[in-house]
Amino acid sequence: MAIQGRIPVAFGDVFPHGVFATGPAERLDNFETKRQEKDKVTGQPVWVVDVYDADPEANAKASAIRVKVLAEVCPVLPEPAWGPFRPVEFTGMSVTPYVEEMGRDNNGNVRTRVAYSFRATGVRPAGGPAKAAARPAKDAA
Repeated sequence: MAIQGRIPVAFGDVFPHGVFATGPAERLDNFETKRQEKDKVTGQPVWVVDVYDADPEANAKASAIRVKVLAEVCPVLPEPAWGPFRPVEFTGMSVTPYVEEMGRDNNGNVRTRVAYSFRATGVRPAGGPAKAAARPAKDAA
């Protein structure tokens, strides 16, 4: 099989309505060692950005997503646009599907669902560098 492990995807294909980061990027620590996780493929430190999918059709539970960012230094997110929300885009995205156990039903059968792990190599303000550079500064208006 040609596809194994992480599947490369474009940001717009995964999040056509965009996403909003709800806080700063944070390091992902290994629960047992208390050290920062390293990516098994690249060896880079792993950071986590909690985002909210802007898709109006998504249910609330499916809208809260964690994206792991592989980078030597902690990604710096833009300032919040309103409330805690920061419109961002991810670069170098990949997705890994997996089966998640959701507990047992009333008959004792294990309930499962297909879930997705998202990784990226970078994060930037929504609109990309060209649109961000074209925006007037707050003081210039």
